[in-house]
Amino acid sequence: MSSSEFIAQWFVNRRELLKQSATTASIAALAAAVPTLASPTLSLAQDGQNTLGGQPAKGSTPSVRDFDYQIKYQRAFEAVLWNMPAIAIYAFRRAAFTDLDMKDNDIIAYSAVATPKLEAITANSTTPYISAFTDLQKGPVVLEVPVAGPDGSLYGQVVDAWQFTIADVGPAGVDQGKGGKLLFTPPGYTDPIPDEYIQVVSPNYRVAFAFRSVPAAGKTTADAYAYAKRLRMYYLSEASSPPQQKFVDPINQRYPTLPFYDERHFEDMHAIMSVEPVREHDKVMMGMLKSLGIEKGKPFAPDDTAKRAMHQAAIDVWFYLQDWFDHTPDSMRYWPDRHYVSLLQADNNKTFSFIYDDYIDLIPRAAEYFWCTYMPKMLSDTPATQYMMAMADKDGQFLEAGKLYKLDLPADMPVKQFWALTVYDRATMSFIYSDLERTTLSSYDLDKMKKNANGGVSIYVGPKAPDGLEANWIPTADKRPLPAIRFYGPTDAFNNKTFKLPDFELAG
Repeated sequence: MSSSEFIAQWFVNRRELLKQSATTASIAALAAAVPTLASPTLSLAQDGQNTLGGQPAKGSTPSVRDFDYQIKYQRAFEAVLWNMPAIAIYAFRRAAFTDLDMKDNDIIAYSAVATPKLEAITANSTTPYISAFTDLQKGPVVLEVPVAGPDGSLYGQVVDAWQFTIADVGPAGVDQGKGGKLLFTPPGYTDPIPDEYIQVVSPNYRVAFAFRSVPAAGKTTADAYAYAKRLRMYYLSEASSPPQQKFVDPINQRYPTLPFYDERHFEDMHAIMSVEPVREHDKVMMGMLKSLGIEKGKPFAPDDTAKRAMHQAAIDVWFYLQDWFDHTPDSMRYWPDRHYVSLLQADNNKTFSFIYDDYIDLIPRAAEYFWCTYMPKMLSDTPATQYMMAMADKDGQFLEAGKLYKLDLPADMPVKQFWALTVYDRATMSFIYSDLERTTLSSYDLDKMKKNANGGVSIYVGPKAPDGLEANWIPTADKRPLPAIRFYGPTDAFNNKTFKLPDFELAG
């Protein structure tokens, strides 16, 4: 048989075999037919010889039966970890627009310190918050920042859609406390920047900020609120005649900014990815998201299997990260013989992107944004504020729901400004609802608290106050507590660790 005749006959035989149903018998028939068609120039390996690799070991079986679900679950789980910085900041925007009836360039200005109605990750409740959102798809945006001085000052960050800080604001920020007009420009913007503006380049379209209005010496919270209302935000195209600024005060409203840990997590993910540019290092993940029904430029369209996988994956990531924080390594402790971990866990470059030349460190990045929002652009060796999270009591035992704990604070705390102890729900990292609505005790409350003989104070954390010590108590209801101690303006004694904070201990 010539080569041409051989090839023609091979295709005839192959067509006949493919007409048969795809049963084991037909596949075996096809395999058996191949050697009979072989010519000396196309011969296969002799019987009894096997390739090195190319298939699992003899007797191997798959570990799962539903590969469609398995791959969608795995991709969904990794997507939640990957997307944690973006989802946490987008949730603020989503809630502002749906629950507070806001739009781009409106400004949230709290008239008082936040209560548990601000459902946010490790928020503070000692200074009033200011926040806003904008969308640079419509063009550059101007933010007018007031001068810091005897009337007050601002402290905070402007972040992009991935929650990476693009500008710090205030005396230590891009305005250096001198105030001015910040101009946020979108990706690829090349027009000249007028001299009166401070340009802030954003790699993404959606931008958000959160500032604290810090009262000046002798000023009140009402003064801080009035100072916050000096801010202005509008599109550059409106600069010749800016619209009247709309301020929203949600002090008596529920503002639910927490991410969802179910299939809604992926609806938010789609809302983010539909707008923002895709970074080179995220293209593989974007390809994987297609199998979940998340694709740029297309409607959110998960099939039933993807919906099931998304639902369970989001739940499992929550449990995974909770467990991650329960087992933080000893090296993360601020003081080796205490049980405190800094809220601000920066990457090896002392930033919060966790992006390196050859990889992205997804798990520590997800963990950081799981319990913290609005990080500084870079973590200084001497931060303006230090946040110590109590991960266990003095015996190394996890703090538990339903138990009463005590923290003894010395009279001379290592702060230039003030200290504050805030207690969060360990499950959500947000404030705990209670009849008292007290989330924090600080050095501003010392005149109301009972003092110890040494001039310090003992603060109690638990479901019920000890008799006669209600002023020294932060309620936890039935929640597992996560206490956070903020040091505003920490001194050298804190930064060089010659000062050590006592651990919490059981009080009954």
